[in-house]
Amino acid sequence: MDNELDARKKKILDIIIKNYLATGEPVGSRTISKDPDLKVSSATIRNEMSDLEEMGYIEQPHTSAGRIPTDKGYRYYVDNMIQAHDSEIKEMRRLVNDQAEKTEKLEKLLQKAVKALSENTNYTSLISTPEVTGSRIKFIQLSNVSRHNVLAVIVLDGNRVKNQMLHVEEDVDNESILKLNILLNTTLNGLRIDQINLATIAQLRDQAGDHSSVVSNVLEMVVKAIKEDEGLQVYTSGATNILKYPELVESGKVSELLGTFENKENLSGLIEESINSDKEGIQVYIGQEAPVESLKDCSVVTATYDFGDNIKGMIGIVGPKRMDYQNVVDNLKVVKEKLDEVFHERRIGSGEHPDTGEEESS
Repeated sequence: MDNELDARKKKILDIIIKNYLATGEPVGSRTISKDPDLKVSSATIRNEMSDLEEMGYIEQPHTSAGRIPTDKGYRYYVDNMIQAHDSEIKEMRRLVNDQAEKTEKLEKLLQKAVKALSENTNYTSLISTPEVTGSRIKFIQLSNVSRHNVLAVIVLDGNRVKNQMLHVEEDVDNESILKLNILLNTTLNGLRIDQINLATIAQLRDQAGDHSSVVSNVLEMVVKAIKEDEGLQVYTSGATNILKYPELVESGKVSELLGTFENKENLSGLIEESINSDKEGIQVYIGQEAPVESLKDCSVVTATYDFGDNIKGMIGIVGPKRMDYQNVVDNLKVVKEKLDEVFHERRIGSGEHPDTGEEESS
């Protein structure tokens, strides 16, 4: 794509996009001709604009109006023209560093980060708590506590520990507990929840003999523990910022957009695509590229932060297609880098799951 635009066309497209980002008004040849670096006639500018329109980078919304970027134009700008602003990156990094130093609980840090993003960009921001994808069973330990009570401890990858007291009707002596531990770990170690099928369950119950009810209780606990750990929590900030942009208000979809930010299930597709993407770094969805139907009049920019062991979360910013991509990308990069750093430090320091403020099962 880069080869089909010469230097002059790139410059004119850059001027159109930057002017439209700033004003929201169509850009005409007269505005473009005022650029000191573009020393060509108005006729030449109009010809170049016609070429850009024919190539699909700009469009004319109304007769006699100037031009505005198309989704293809925005895509070219994002992929080829934006560059980092060091001063803005430094300020955002200072802000996030201060928040991280003052905040111990992960959920509070995420809430502060998402608020800072919306304030720094004037768009809607969202962030998901770390989501565990494909949790695997690392270890199961059963221990006798009393005659009819067995303590079950389940360790998932990432050293996430769940424990629960199980009531059993029959007596289970220490020798039986040892055999059950060997059976459960030999069969279930390294499996995901979707890999524990009916055949696996039947085999475990059969081999457990008189203690098949204990195996059933443990399996129920495993499923519950993994599902709880994979629960999704999303924090948003600045949802009403979309009201600042006439093109979104006039689209007649404001209530639908606001509803999207209020219901985390509406955002699950976006979060899942971002977290599971094989692409690294910042993802930019422009218009119809958005994986959520209600966001297809917007641009969405996301990044994934990584705690390790398949534990990831998403940071995102939603705004009009004429958003300030430069500022958005800069801010997202800083927050992503800081969260990765915080999680790495806390994980090395404790060897445990990040503190989300939630209690373990007991």
